[in-house]
Amino acid sequence: MREQASHEKHDHNDHSHSHAGHVHAPASFGRAFAIGIGLNVSFVVIEAIYGVLSNSLALLADAGHNLGDVIGLVIAWGAAELGKKPPSARFTYGLRGSSILAAMFNGIFLMLAAGAIGWEALVRFGDPQPVVGNTVMLVAGIGIVINTATALLFMRGRKGDINIGGAFLHMAADAAVSAGVVVAGLAIRLTSLEWLDPAVSLVIVAVIVWSTWGLLREAFALSLNAAPAGMDTDAVAEHLTSLEGVDTVHDLHIWSMSTTEIALTAHLQMPNPGDLDRFHCDLAEDLKRRFGIGHTTIQVEHGAISCALESAQVV
Repeated sequence: MREQASHEKHDHNDHSHSHAGHVHAPASFGRAFAIGIGLNVSFVVIEAIYGVLSNSLALLADAGHNLGDVIGLVIAWGAAELGKKPPSARFTYGLRGSSILAAMFNGIFLMLAAGAIGWEALVRFGDPQPVVGNTVMLVAGIGIVINTATALLFMRGRKGDINIGGAFLHMAADAAVSAGVVVAGLAIRLTSLEWLDPAVSLVIVAVIVWSTWGLLREAFALSLNAAPAGMDTDAVAEHLTSLEGVDTVHDLHIWSMSTTEIALTAHLQMPNPGDLDRFHCDLAEDLKRRFGIGHTTIQVEHGAISCALESAQVV
């Protein structure tokens, strides 16, 4: 951990910037992205070809969904690489926030794809087309294997990064969707009910929307500097207030610098601060351990004046 402390000329303000425990997208996922993209590009081509040959909207819908996931994997991988670039004079945090933008783009893209698939399915209900059930079952069965294998590549990091979690979720959902297509193909073969194909397409749409909504909502929130999901800001405030020597806490802000890094700024009023260097160091380590906050900036005020600048409004 490296810590920077600056003490202003006035006695009532002390600032501490602690950059502890930054976590970037693990480099090992580069290989997972490459393998996942390669597998899914191959499958999209196969699925699209056989979807046209068999006249199956279910296969074409799933191919479109898988293509969206391929694009999503490419964007997530690119964002992870951009996040490794060092800070510059203009981008003083580097490009870590690109992972948030990537997650948001992926969510929007998949929602648009779901809308297009849903519309086409509704149109086909009025004019069902014959479908080759055996082909649908075979190709979708291959999809179960490929999507499951790809999902397993991202299982390890799915809880620590919404980009990695999104990749895992999409691949796992694809495996489930492919299983549904197999069931539809078997049902069409046994019953000759051609409306089952657009019906399965609507199920695919429902899976896409369900699996994407949480990712999209969280990405939008993070893009607006919201505290990450699961972060209890009241608990953080209570913890800061409970620290020895701290009277009050104000101007507390917690936000995500990226999909894996959390930052905090706060003003602490401490009439008798004591050893500030040790206090800053211990507090940074404590916030990292308790709340996963790896980048802290603390301003200590130990005079009668409280710099609550954000409470002032300029009209």
